[in-house]
Amino acid sequence: MRSLLVLIDGLGDSPIPAWHGQTPFEHAVHPAMDALAASGTLGSLSICENDIIPESCSCILRLLGVDKKDIPHNRAYLELLAHNRDISEYEMVLRCNLAAVDADGRLAAFNGQGLTPLEMQQAAKQCDGILKDIEFIHLSEYRNLLVMNKEAGVLNCAVEPPHESVGGDVSALLQELRGKSLSINYFLQESAKRLQPFARDGLQYILYPWGPSARQVLPSFDSLHGLRGGAVCKAEIVIGIARALGMDVITPPNATGDVDTDIMAKAEATLAMLQQDDFVIAHFNGSDEAAHRYDYQGKADFISRIDTQFLQTIAAKYHEPLKLVICGDHVTSSVTGKHGDGCTPVIAGYLNTTGHSIRLQSYRDILDFLMKESD
Repeated sequence: MRSLLVLIDGLGDSPIPAWHGQTPFEHAVHPAMDALAASGTLGSLSICENDIIPESCSCILRLLGVDKKDIPHNRAYLELLAHNRDISEYEMVLRCNLAAVDADGRLAAFNGQGLTPLEMQQAAKQCDGILKDIEFIHLSEYRNLLVMNKEAGVLNCAVEPPHESVGGDVSALLQELRGKSLSINYFLQESAKRLQPFARDGLQYILYPWGPSARQVLPSFDSLHGLRGGAVCKAEIVIGIARALGMDVITPPNATGDVDTDIMAKAEATLAMLQQDDFVIAHFNGSDEAAHRYDYQGKADFISRIDTQFLQTIAAKYHEPLKLVICGDHVTSSVTGKHGDGCTPVIAGYLNTTGHSIRLQSYRDILDFLMKESD
């Protein structure tokens, strides 16, 4: 029996005061999820369990069965794999956000707020080729990577994640990193000059490097579960995870990492992948992005669209027995805009067949249900 994990990034959330304490998931309209819960089970549990960081890399790897000891401390290397690029053992890679800074030098936004996607692409072009020993790679919108020779001081430098640091003094946030590397310090100075023409509405734009990581080999999905796995996704981290685990990957042409993604195209890609793979993960990143923008209504609407356009399409067009789980990876609060290690909704059940009763007491139960007894 095939298995499908529908991962709605950051599905867990805070109670919204304007909705009398409802979360975006509770406020959303989701008859397909409700039907699956009625015939299967609905639970609420923490994927993090207070022993891993509440962010997508660690939580998704845990949901795919990777042991805690093998989970990378930072995800930049996996995002590099998503760009069809690898590094040697003598190099390292850092995530690098296009961020906005206010007149007081405080981080106003971690995601290029105020710029269009095209302007973010143009801004990225201005930052290319600044230094021979730092390779600048633009991924999408505000997301970029830096590749450079491995420096122990930089690799061990703990830079606060920009999405957790809005309102903080940028000089203080990046002080340690700039002090560890003359190359990075020069790169940031020069890139800030090149980004000055994009300033507007009291905001200046800068590059914010963070999350340094080295090359790391992960166990294959097949060696973990004896199954062929596939992923339908657009977010770089999920593409990188899938490639690192040796899984098949489909990225539909009109898919994005936000709420404007082509959900129907993801449904069709998932249906195609279920014809060849024992296990498929379909990942939706827009819910996380909406919460980071404090857009709880947008998050609820996105969840409703996933139900209507994705889940109802799968239910109508897939006629073989299927084990199905819908869950989040971590909490992303639409109130604070930050990640948390609290509980996320989890729905598990069967399509086109019946099976044994499902218990949901920990993430291990999700793994047991999806990965065991498949044929």
